[in-house]
Amino acid sequence: MDKIAHSECNKLLVPVRDALDILSGKWKLPIITTLRFGVIRFKELEREIPGITAKMLSKELKELEMNQLVKRTVLDTTPISVTYELTEYGRSLETVILELGKWGKAHRERIFA
Repeated sequence: MDKIAHSECNKLLVPVRDALDILSGKWKLPIITTLRFGVIRFKELEREIPGITAKMLSKELKELEMNQLVKRTVLDTTPISVTYELTEYGRSLETVILELGKWGKAHRERIFA
């Protein structure tokens, strides 16, 4: 019985760890949440996320792009502009983020009550 329970636990734990590895850190969820509202330029994105540096934003966006969650588009303008948007795959995180938000709100109310 213990072996079955352990293997079932691992079936859930491995994909949860994978998801947390991709979304881990202080900035990825705020970036994804901001991009839910549409295409945005780098500087605008930087302004929308208080406390993030340009260097950190660039690093996190590269990782999100590598994981196919964010699309980067270089516009042929002077000066060159770069925009970011969620991919269709990135949009698949919407329900996860909304549920995390609901849970976080309920948790905050419970702890601070």
